[in-house]
Amino acid sequence: MRSRLALLVAGTTMLVLLAFLVPLAVLVRDFAEDRALSRAGDVVQTIVPLVSDIDGLRLSVTAQPVPVSVFLPDGSVIGTPAAPTPAVRLAAARGRALSVDTDEGRELVVPVVGSGGTTVVRTLVTESALTHGVTRAWLTLAALGLALVLLGLLMADRLARAITRPITDLSATSHRLANAELTARADPSGPRELREVAGALNHLAGRIQELLAAEREQIADLSHRLRTPLTALRLEAESLRDPEESARVASAADDLARAVTALIEQARHRDAVPGSCDATAVVRDRVAFWAVLAEDTGRDLEQSLPDGPLPVSVAADDLGAVLDALLGNVFAHTPDGTSFSVTLSAADRGDTDRGDTDRGDTDRGGAVLVIADEGPGFPSSEARRGVSAGGSTGLGLDIARRVARSFTVGSGPGGGATVRLEIPGASTRAPG
Repeated sequence: MRSRLALLVAGTTMLVLLAFLVPLAVLVRDFAEDRALSRAGDVVQTIVPLVSDIDGLRLSVTAQPVPVSVFLPDGSVIGTPAAPTPAVRLAAARGRALSVDTDEGRELVVPVVGSGGTTVVRTLVTESALTHGVTRAWLTLAALGLALVLLGLLMADRLARAITRPITDLSATSHRLANAELTARADPSGPRELREVAGALNHLAGRIQELLAAEREQIADLSHRLRTPLTALRLEAESLRDPEESARVASAADDLARAVTALIEQARHRDAVPGSCDATAVVRDRVAFWAVLAEDTGRDLEQSLPDGPLPVSVAADDLGAVLDALLGNVFAHTPDGTSFSVTLSAADRGDTDRGDTDRGDTDRGGAVLVIADEGPGFPSSEARRGVSAGGSTGLGLDIARRVARSFTVGSGPGGGATVRLEIPGASTRAPG
C-alpha cells in the first residue's frame, strides 16, 4: 500500500507540475527573446538620430554592446563589416523597418530616408542572445519540480506509514491470536475506521478468551460428576471375590481416573508446552494392556517395536490415549477373532523433513505408528471428526489426529483398515 500511495502522489504531482512548468518554461523563453529584441531595438533607436552626423555615428556605433552595421547611400558601411542582406535592400527600397529570422538569429533593419538617399541601420540578434539565461532558468524549474516531487513522496510515505502501521499491527495481532496467544491485543491507532477495527478485534479476542475459559471450566466440572461413579466402580472392584479380577478392575478404574485428571489439566493449561515421552515404552505398555482382551476374544496380535527408546514430543498420557482410541476401534468395529498388528518405528529422513509448518516445530527424529487389522475396514469419509458408523461419538480418530504430524487412513494389502501416524520427535518450538 505504501508503494501504491507513493506512486499515486508522484504521478499526481508530476501531472500538476507539468501543467504549470511547461507553460512557465515557454514563457521564460519568450521573455528572454523579447528582452534581447527590445535591447537591440533600443540600440537601433539610439543610432537613428545620428545618421546625419557621420562622426557622431561612427562613435555611437562602436560604443554599442551589440554588432551594428550602418549602410550609407553611397554603399559604404560603418560599424560591423557586413554585406547588404535581402532585408537591407528591401528596407531601403520600401522605406520600412523589418524584423527577419535568419539562420544566424533575428535581423533588425531600420531605414532612415534623408536628402542624400536612404541609410539603413542593421543589427543582428544571435540565437545565443535570444536564449540567454533560458537554459539556466529551465534547469532551475526542473530542480524545483524535482524537489516538489521528492517532498510529495516524503509526505506520501509518512501518510502511508501512518495508515499501514495500524494495519500491520492488526495483522500481527490476528496472527498471534491464531497461534493461541489469546492475551494479544491491538493498539487502536490510525484513522477512525482502523481504530474501530482494532476495537472489534480486541473485543473478539476477549470474547474468545471468555468462551474458552468457560469451556475449560465446564470440562473441569466433569471431575465432580465422575468422582461418584469412579468411587462406586472402585468399591465394586474391591467387593469381587477373585483377587486378580478385583485388582484388574481397580487398575482400570485408576487408569480412568488418571485419564479424567489429565483431561482436566490439559483443558486448564492448554497453552503449556507439550510434554515428551518414550514412545517405545508407552506403546509396549498399552499393547500389553490390550493383549489380555485380545486373548479373551481370540484375536492374534502382532507387535513390532524398536529395541531402544524412541523419544517423541507427545506426553505419555496423550500417546496412551491415542493407542487406547485406535485399539478400542479395532475391538469395537471388528468381529471377535480378527487379527491386528501394532508397528512402531523411527521416522525416516523424508518423514522428518516434511515437518508441521502449522505448529512451527523443527523436528529431530520422530516415530511412525501403524495399526492395521483384517476386519471389514471403513471408508475414508468416516475418518472425519464426529462421524461414526458404529454408534460411537466418532472422536477416536480425532484424538489421534491432534497429536500426529501426519495422519492417514487406508486399507491394508489383505483388506481391513490401516491407520498410520507420524508422531513428531523431540522438537524446538518456534516462537509464536
